[in-house]
Amino acid sequence: MALAMRPSFALAASHSTTAAHLFALLAGILTLVWALHYRGGVAIHTDNKDLIINAHPLIMVLGFIIVAGEGIMAYKLPLMRQMQKTIHLMLHMIALTLGIFGVYVAFKYHKETQLSDMTSLHSWLGLVSICLFGIQWLFGFLYFWFPKAPQPTRVVLVPVHAAAGMAVFLTIICTAETGFAQSMPTDTGTLAESRVINFTGLFILIFAVAVCISTAIRRITF
Repeated sequence: MALAMRPSFALAASHSTTAAHLFALLAGILTLVWALHYRGGVAIHTDNKDLIINAHPLIMVLGFIIVAGEGIMAYKLPLMRQMQKTIHLMLHMIALTLGIFGVYVAFKYHKETQLSDMTSLHSWLGLVSICLFGIQWLFGFLYFWFPKAPQPTRVVLVPVHAAAGMAVFLTIICTAETGFAQSMPTDTGTLAESRVINFTGLFILIFAVAVCISTAIRRITF
């Protein structure tokens, strides 16, 4: 019997999904405040190189992390299964596209400021995360969308795909947290900015936990 069939577990899943949406919104707002207010804005082509790197966290949080998390929760939507599946696929494709663009922005900034690439734990985790996410998306597309594996194979692969997806998502969250830690200002006069960064990292972590709880309750069976 699926736990999600019990009213108490269905209610818990609903609350977790709502909490995930709320903390995604809060994290997105704080990221915008940080990039636009404390860091002076964003730009891709500019003589002010700081504006280029400011675009990186904005793209990765709003376009990669939040969209990916919402894509995971697409199966919670009150829609037909095929529509849930389509939304799941499309949101993750959007997340992957924007994630790749966010990585490009980071490399562009390093090139234009003559900084070395791949020197931090954040950069290593970031590259691993985007590659794993791409492999996971391609795996899902080929086995569950087109050309699509036979039904018995898909039944076996569904829990593998779901578990791998959550593992990749949590790796992305770890990458983000190391990025926030790396971006902390050293000037003691920027306490307000530090608090914005800390709260953003905290809200992203809570968002990830809520996504995990929301999807786990739906899948647990006994």
